Amino acid sequence: MRRRLFAAATAALLLVSGAAGSAAANASADAISGRAAQAAAASVQVPAGVTAGVAVFDRQTGTFTEQLNTSARFRSASVVKLLLALDFLWNRGPDYTVPAADRARLEPMLRSSNDQAANHYWSALGGSAIINRMVGRLGLQDTAPPPAGYEGYWGYTSLSARDTVTIYRYLLDSAPGPVRDFVMGNLRQSTRCASDRFDQHFGIAGAFEKPWAVKQGWAGSSYPEGTCGTAAASRTAGSGAGTGTGTGTAPAPAAAAADVDLTRPALHSTGTVGAGDRSIVAVYTLQPVGTSYGKAYTDIGRLTRSLNVPGAARPAGWWYGTWSDHVNVRPDPSTGKSPITQLPAGAEVLIGCQARGEEVRVPPYTNDWWAYLPQYGGWISNIYVSSPDNKIPDVKEC
Repeated sequence: MRRRLFAAATAALLLVSGAAGSAAANASADAISGRAAQAAAASVQVPAGVTAGVAVFDRQTGTFTEQLNTSARFRSASVVKLLLALDFLWNRGPDYTVPAADRARLEPMLRSSNDQAANHYWSALGGSAIINRMVGRLGLQDTAPPPAGYEGYWGYTSLSARDTVTIYRYLLDSAPGPVRDFVMGNLRQSTRCASDRFDQHFGIAGAFEKPWAVKQGWAGSSYPEGTCGTAAASRTAGSGAGTGTGTGTAPAPAAAAADVDLTRPALHSTGTVGAGDRSIVAVYTLQPVGTSYGKAYTDIGRLTRSLNVPGAARPAGWWYGTWSDHVNVRPDPSTGKSPITQLPAGAEVLIGCQARGEEVRVPPYTNDWWAYLPQYGGWISNIYVSSPDNKIPDVKEC
């Protein structure tokens, strides 16, 4: 039975790729065709309406494989937590012991982007002075503290893609072993659900197979609800992981500071990919005001998948759009068990295979086919997949 439910609203989220491993002709074809996902692109493909700063550095050859607006300054959102952690760990003695109380803060700050921990260190270690110290220590070129009037808001620290590469190169090549192991070890344990209930496995974490280590960032009033777990969590502009603060909820800025846009929704993905942390990847994006989290999640995923990342392994499967708010991901192809989590509304997902299961009804439509999502370890009804037929034409059966 063919389904055209909400066809107009979901046209932009139609199938974007077929079986992994084949090459797509270009970004437009990848967005609308059933052909296979591109294995490795030679240049960054930026979705329409998105502003991006991108750098990919191959540590094996010592060269950049991707560079786009690498010196452009973006508000860091939670990526600045890398600098907060490094400042705390700086000169802590020969063994760099992390006290239990600080470990209890730093681990969730790095793994789950916990804002309360960032608030603590921003206040305890001197706020903007942290950024000034780390700029000098690491030789950062574009990084700067929050602008005048917003000194309390650590998420307004500016960062660039090239400075982010410098931070990771310091961590991997110059930092004392205990510092490297502590920070990178926590980034390798990034949780899908962040502390503010956002699904933070976008960008790098969605585009590539492990091993990877990631520190993500997100901010903006266009992301009003939690998207991870089984219950939405309210979130206001300027709170949560992104434009967090040590002094309360950040007001909407009257104007952007100098060359840093503080108004458009931001979604960033940074980290390392491949065995031995071969590639350092930094992807900074700004979306048009009003962009939903699912759309931003999809856009940064498409951009990241277009990158030439040496050492990266790309997951097998088919990328498809979804529709509806908070689609439940189930442990098996039925509605009998509690959901594992929920998808960001309208997000694009990787489908590994499909199988028949419980019939799902969204009157007047019905569908008994289910899609397996390997990156979530669960199933969604095909009724929520943006495909014209109940059985997705090019996806294999489980």
